[in-house]
Amino acid sequence: MDRNSDRLNVFIASPLEEEHVARIRAVAPDRVDVVHEPDLLPPTRYVADHNGPAGFKRDDEREARWRRHLAKADILWDFPPDAADGSTGLSLAPRVKWIQATSSGIGSRVARLGLKDSTILLTTARGVHAGPLTEFVFHSLIGHWKQHLRVQADQKRHHWERRCDEELAGKTLAVIGVGEVGRRIIRIGNAFDMRVVALARPGSTRTAEALGVDELFGSSDLHRMLGIADALVLVVPHTAETEGMIDRSAIAALKPGAVLVNIARGQVIDEQAMIDALRTGHIAFAALDVFTVEPLPPTSPLWDMPNVLVSPHSASTAASENGKITDIFCRNLKCFIEGRVSEMTNLFDRSLTH
Repeated sequence: MDRNSDRLNVFIASPLEEEHVARIRAVAPDRVDVVHEPDLLPPTRYVADHNGPAGFKRDDEREARWRRHLAKADILWDFPPDAADGSTGLSLAPRVKWIQATSSGIGSRVARLGLKDSTILLTTARGVHAGPLTEFVFHSLIGHWKQHLRVQADQKRHHWERRCDEELAGKTLAVIGVGEVGRRIIRIGNAFDMRVVALARPGSTRTAEALGVDELFGSSDLHRMLGIADALVLVVPHTAETEGMIDRSAIAALKPGAVLVNIARGQVIDEQAMIDALRTGHIAFAALDVFTVEPLPPTSPLWDMPNVLVSPHSASTAASENGKITDIFCRNLKCFIEGRVSEMTNLFDRSLTH
């Protein structure tokens, strides 16, 4: 990019703490104008809330300002939400050259917005959520095998009864999805002396040694891997390749009494088949952060099943999230300004759209 070109306009299109906005402004104050008007953004329900409550609306004056800023934006922090008239927020931003997403799995949104063949640069929050998601996985596994619910119930009743729990060591942990999150789960599984196995993507040249797993199964060997899994963790993005991959036959192939943790997307698994398997005990316990329909409908039987942990798609969210995304954005902003686009990190792989 020519250093003598016009100043770039960065528009903050979802809630972001002022301390992080200040860091973005400090990257290149002589080249970049950063627009952050909190009154145009929804109120936050928790730290790192990028969406705000449902039904948020701007009055006419604020809506006009919002549209003016989008019209002038060269770079967007986050995808702007759809407009009240049904048009996509991105259609109001014809000058945009780059969007920094606040999530990792943006394939569905890219497809919906028709951006698969667009020249707009897209960067994700890949890696930011690896720590919290990994903690959720092992919180769930430890809680189940150490009978946390039983311990709590006995404590509440002042009931003293010794018992024998399971341990993670020696159990087989199967991971589907060996991106940054999956690789972190593999490392922690190894630290617990679990036998860790994983499923390779079609055409992958990765080796078991490179991934740090005891065995790497080919994509055609899914059922064979499921048959030895004491715990199955789903971490794959939602794509045409992964939609419904854990179908009724795959669930039937799963080792009886296995634990399931889904931090991928609800569409990856046949939810009704999973519910049936939970009812029979074929799946002993499921920790679910994602569902086919979100929010999870009040009528879903998953809410009341004693062997299910329902998490409201929050396992990835931690107080440090926006700071980490800002780190990515600031590094990439410097590269973008200096014309070093090939050196930008977290560039979205458009082949993952469906």
